[in-house]
Amino acid sequence: MSSNELARKLQRRLQQWEALEGSPEPSPQPQREPEPEPEPEPPTRAPTASADAELSAQLNRRLDINEGAARPRRCKVFNPYTEFPEFSRRLIKDLESKFKQYDAGRDGFIDLMELKLMMEKLGAPQTHLGLKSMIKEVDEDFDGKLSFREFLLIFHKAAAGELQEESGLMALAKLSEIDVALEGVKGAKDFFEAKVQALSAASRFEAELKAEQEERKREEEKRRIRQAAFRELKAAFST
Repeated sequence: MSSNELARKLQRRLQQWEALEGSPEPSPQPQREPEPEPEPEPPTRAPTASADAELSAQLNRRLDINEGAARPRRCKVFNPYTEFPEFSRRLIKDLESKFKQYDAGRDGFIDLMELKLMMEKLGAPQTHLGLKSMIKEVDEDFDGKLSFREFLLIFHKAAAGELQEESGLMALAKLSEIDVALEGVKGAKDFFEAKVQALSAASRFEAELKAEQEERKREEEKRRIRQAAFRELKAAFST
């Protein structure tokens, strides 16, 4: 081997060593810390106030049923003529007018303040506890106010002798200026027994309905007569 060739080999070997020495050593990769697992979100809680109140009411009613103290729930559809057959149609209409007179809020109920005003106008003011006691005695749905059915129930109880003579409800029944109601309060059972003996509830209802129809016919006939007379008078002046 010539000296030139040997010199080239040595030079290449030196270049290889320099290349190896000059190349940077691979830096160790930093270990990545494991990412913390996301904490599970607490389940969203729905508002429970109303649900708790409803559940409490249901449990209380169940306890009342078990103890035999629960009042039966009534159907929402209310027909005063069938539920109070001892009252005439005229009386029910008069009582309805009286009820609407004191239903200042026009919501179909007489609340505590409206009952207070009613008793004051009737001349028999009551204390706060007395008013609450009056409502409680006929409050079938426990809402703290009087519906029209519960208002009729006052007069039903008064006529049947189920109210104490000195109670606020009896004062209301006596002072309401309803003739048939007053007669029912005075005569109590005798009045309604006489009515039942005279005619049945069904026949009485039919008789009153026919009377109303006859009255409407008479009013219509009078109106036609007045119109005919007016037309004749008008024709006489126009000629």
